[in-house]
Amino acid sequence: MQEHELTIRRIDPSLYNEDLAPLHPKKRKWGWFEIFNVWANDVQSLFGYTLAASLFLTYGLNGWAVFAAIVVAGFIVMFLVNLSGRPSVKYGIPYPVMARASMGVRGANFPALVRGIVAIFWYGVQTYFASTAVALLINSVFGISGGAQFLGMTAVGWISYVIVCAFQLALFLRGIDSIARFLNWAGPLVYVVMIALMIAIWYQAGGGLLSAVGDIFQGTGTYEGSSISAFVAIVGTMVAYFAAVIINFGDFSRFVKTESEMRKGNLLGLPGNLALFSFIALFVTAGTVAVFGEALTNPAEIVERVDNLLLTVVAAITFFAATVGINLVANFIPPAYDLANLSPSRISSRTGGIIAAVIAFFIGALWVSFISNIGITGFVDTLGAVLAPLYGILVVDYYLVRRRQLDVQQLFSAEPGSAYYYDNGWNMRALVAFFIAAVFSVASVWVPALADLSGFAWLIGAALGGGLHYVLMRGHTVLAPAQ
Repeated sequence: MQEHELTIRRIDPSLYNEDLAPLHPKKRKWGWFEIFNVWANDVQSLFGYTLAASLFLTYGLNGWAVFAAIVVAGFIVMFLVNLSGRPSVKYGIPYPVMARASMGVRGANFPALVRGIVAIFWYGVQTYFASTAVALLINSVFGISGGAQFLGMTAVGWISYVIVCAFQLALFLRGIDSIARFLNWAGPLVYVVMIALMIAIWYQAGGGLLSAVGDIFQGTGTYEGSSISAFVAIVGTMVAYFAAVIINFGDFSRFVKTESEMRKGNLLGLPGNLALFSFIALFVTAGTVAVFGEALTNPAEIVERVDNLLLTVVAAITFFAATVGINLVANFIPPAYDLANLSPSRISSRTGGIIAAVIAFFIGALWVSFISNIGITGFVDTLGAVLAPLYGILVVDYYLVRRRQLDVQQLFSAEPGSAYYYDNGWNMRALVAFFIAAVFSVASVWVPALADLSGFAWLIGAALGGGLHYVLMRGHTVLAPAQ
């Protein structure tokens, strides 16, 4: 089934607008390269680099084992997004509409809101990281540094932050095609700059680089668990890093021409990208130990210390572009759809994006002074733990409960007795499954007695949410789609 056109019959205006409607196959222009660049920019963002570099230094695990865990996570994420992306390729619908099948036509507002809130948090944080690249550019070109601080940022930092906020909003308002073109050049260019940075660091380190790499490969750190639990924790944390995109991958796959193109883009964009980028991150981080005497995990700070103006300027622009690109795709477009889903007749995706940008501005502004104190892995694992049950419910409902069949017409109908109406538009069984699973998965991050499970939070939440949903839905009659 490749084409799903809606008639006005039975469509509830409170559930429908042009942004949420099934996308006609003729309007689907993306191929594997666009999907590849979604992942390329996600992996290559400043936050992504910082996370990868931190994993090599935190878990006390042999560097090769850390590298293997990151690659394994790439294959797992590929498998997960192939599952969540398939129905949107088939029906051309975004994640908030897809969620109506499992949560109810009204109940879908809840997971859309949860996903939107998490995405807005990510959007604010990634905006801050992108602003550090702009600040680096301003400091290097104009020789400005230091100064009074407010909420942990200097005047240059605040100016840079405002610039990034305005640029991202302007690019979003130009539409999805402009964003796709932006990603298509930003992703590949980041690799050129990262390789150049690695060569520059290697040149300055000389023979000391291989020694520093050897130290990291010997496995140091403060993690107290076993090697096996450390390995799985790294896999779990990397999966949690992608949690926001995993659950709403349909927002992107609906633009892809065919499922085979989606799968090819996911294969090239996830395991391959993660392997190459993590390898570069390892050598660059090790090089900072040899050159500067300390392990630096922010590439903007590393570039600043290399003391090469041309490399600094090019790298700053490239890191800014990569971080902005994935921020728009993973953290801006989804909440725009999610907020539009709350009141389609009043909120378009454009309006939703503006609302998300305003809220995210304040979140990013608090990253240095407050949110970063949580720690990178704790921050990633917590947001992932909240989203994980929603993914499990969505996938189990589509593949096991509904056997891969949806009635698209009724996804936009709120008539009592319609396929996805449930109890006044809410599927209470799915909500119960979510809350039970979410409480446990978040507790595994923060409750000391469950500390050994902290890296497994996403995996636990998804499995528990999906399993509970399947059990609770066994007694519910699923209406067959209209033919």
